[in-house]
Amino acid sequence: MRALQLMADRDIALNEIDPPADPAPGEVQVAVATVALNHIDVWGWRGMAFAKRKLPLVIGAEAAGEIIATGDDVTSLSVGDKVALYGAETCGTCDACREGRDNLCENVGGVHGFHLDGFAQERVNAKARLCVKVPEGVAISDAACTPITFGTVQHMLFDNARLKSGEWVLVQAGGSGIGTAAIQLAKAIGATVVTTVGSEEKAEKALALGADHVINYREERFETLTRRLTGKKGVDVVFEHTGADTWNGSLLCLKRGGRLVTCGSTTGASATMNLMQLFQQQYRIFGSFGCTIGNISEALDKMAAGDARPVIDSQITMETVEAGLQRMENRQVFGKIVISI
Repeated sequence: MRALQLMADRDIALNEIDPPADPAPGEVQVAVATVALNHIDVWGWRGMAFAKRKLPLVIGAEAAGEIIATGDDVTSLSVGDKVALYGAETCGTCDACREGRDNLCENVGGVHGFHLDGFAQERVNAKARLCVKVPEGVAISDAACTPITFGTVQHMLFDNARLKSGEWVLVQAGGSGIGTAAIQLAKAIGATVVTTVGSEEKAEKALALGADHVINYREERFETLTRRLTGKKGVDVVFEHTGADTWNGSLLCLKRGGRLVTCGSTTGASATMNLMQLFQQQYRIFGSFGCTIGNISEALDKMAAGDARPVIDSQITMETVEAGLQRMENRQVFGKIVISI
């Protein structure tokens, strides 16, 4: 069968590999339909893996497909079910896993496509407990954007930041995959959304997506305009994932007692901050990584209800994956790039 394998830094090949064996007890075999690209794929492609890995490595951390076989003891899923695939190999037995906090697994084996073979292959075996059934009415290409993109946003905005109807939220990088998801999920509950983008074209798209106010950060200071929009009060929540370039500006956008939630550092992993500002303004800062399996179900249910759906920038083939990664690296994307397998 075909698979996309990282052979060396910035070198991905479409290779023939052996198909998986029949699924073992507790496993299902999935015919992968769609893989969604994320910045974690860009990091892996660049060689920025933060744990040991063995090359060649099948790429792809976020995907969905259809079950074509099940292990003898699997009763929760059936052949023909469409499923979204959880991106990390969690143990299922530690306290965090048993409490449904899968992204805090104490014995995690790694992230698929980054430390472990990923999902950009025609068939894959997966533990049934790490597969989430896709509701009727949700397209498989949309479902492929839930295990990382929409699940991460669901966890950030509602588990961590506790965003509520009537509050103001600043979404950094509103043209990114998680930015477009955050705009929609925040609007769906009645929040007022301010977002930043890097071009007028992206500004128009963000407004069409539902953002109330859009700031082109290349032309205007987003912190100044955000405070002006809120009558100098500041926003209740900042959805941060860009890192060093926006960190202190994001803090300045918060109201007293506001919440900042962050899941990324694409512009740099280190930043300095004013500790007096932190405690005097009583900010609350949440670090957020990935999502729980429950968050994927919640995101899929919201898609089924029509509250949101992924913005697909482009659908590419397995042969053109490197061009897709280059576009992501250069921020030439609005929404998600997905690969048809």
